[in-house]
Amino acid sequence: MENDEKLERYFAALSAEAGTPPLTQEEARAVLDLARVVAHTSERRFAPLSTYLAGLAIGAGGGGDGADRAARVRALAKVAADLEGEQPRE
Repeated sequence: MENDEKLERYFAALSAEAGTPPLTQEEARAVLDLARVVAHTSERRFAPLSTYLAGLAIGAGGGGDGADRAARVRALAKVAADLEGEQPRE
């Protein structure tokens, strides 16, 4: 990912304020892929709403580690892709 250091600093600060675990690179890739799939296969305005919904789902699901959270986001990206015929990145 480009600007990994900037991404880590930015989201470390947001995570600290929110009281959540830090965003892992795997999670960042999964969330960005979800946003990409949704933005390119439906109305662009659905992308931030979909990522917000993913965050709610992860929070309601009890968390887990970064790999578990990323897997749940990828599952949501697959649902979005299936709705519109787009393939998420592996």
